[in-house]
Amino acid sequence: MPRSGGVKQLTPTKNISSLLDNLLKGYDHKLRPSFGGEPTTVEIDIEVRSMSRISEMDMTYSMDCYFRQSWVDERLAFSDLEEAFTLSVSVLEKLWKPDTFIYNGKQSYVHLITTPNKFIRLYQNGRILYSSRLTINANCPMNLRDFPMDTQHCPLKLGSFSYTTRDVVYRWNKDRQVVIAPDLMLSQFDLIAAPSGDENTTRRAGEFSTLLASFYLQRHMGNFLIQVYGPCMLLVVLSWVSFWLNREATSDRISLGITTVLTMTFLGLEARTDLPKVSYITALDLFVWISYGFIFATIIEFAFVHVFTKVGSGEVYLSHSSSEADSEEDPDEELDPEVRIRESWL
Repeated sequence: MPRSGGVKQLTPTKNISSLLDNLLKGYDHKLRPSFGGEPTTVEIDIEVRSMSRISEMDMTYSMDCYFRQSWVDERLAFSDLEEAFTLSVSVLEKLWKPDTFIYNGKQSYVHLITTPNKFIRLYQNGRILYSSRLTINANCPMNLRDFPMDTQHCPLKLGSFSYTTRDVVYRWNKDRQVVIAPDLMLSQFDLIAAPSGDENTTRRAGEFSTLLASFYLQRHMGNFLIQVYGPCMLLVVLSWVSFWLNREATSDRISLGITTVLTMTFLGLEARTDLPKVSYITALDLFVWISYGFIFATIIEFAFVHVFTKVGSGEVYLSHSSSEADSEEDPDEELDPEVRIRESWL
């Protein structure tokens, strides 16, 4: 007895294939929708899956996200089917799509394992949803004056590379603009906000529609408390031990002072290893220099104590007096024996 299920499964496939053939017949992917009329509105939404490689040295950040673009192309509207359907990535080359690029991007790419991570969904009214998984590396100008108690603002600016506002206008999706994955975790920062907005950017070719997203990153303090702040405070307290040492213990005080100064110098240099050579003082630099000042003050204090100890005990005065006394001794001791004999006869 023949199975009728196979025929039912083939019918929708044949319908969709014939529908696509009819839609793409005479379709020119080089022209945008409503060419010569109203500008095409492209709606954008981003779902951030992870963020990494936030570098103060290069002032860049990287994020893995789902990048979705949606627009209406009346040439692809249909009424034969009631539901939207997903198209193969190969069909993308036959359709018009916006030339979206990232203004402050450095090196971004689409994931290709195991196949290109992107898809197209076509709706009945001609709306196209184009989704892809991207890794975006972008510039993030950082102000490190409050480092490491700082909050950084990393922008993301995107728009069309060639279409001005007369042809393409970008808008954030009304239902979702920038969505942060609930399981997103960063090792050194907390992502506390991700506001979004839009603006027009003027370039030589005209005015371009652009979208803006900002990622506010608050730095964790735990690592710096353990590696910098804690050791610096302990070194300052350790330098105060010299106050309880005997003022005559010169070698002990000098050894302790030199050890704390060298260790503080090493901590100060190590704290700036991962920072760019900025021209201003950071909060961490200020703390290290204040700690260094306390340690240096203990060495200056020991120098005063040492000098006044010598003077107070009369050691300086006695050495000076003894040298004068030696010079004022009986001059006969310095005379030649023969001269002394002559003077005795006279």
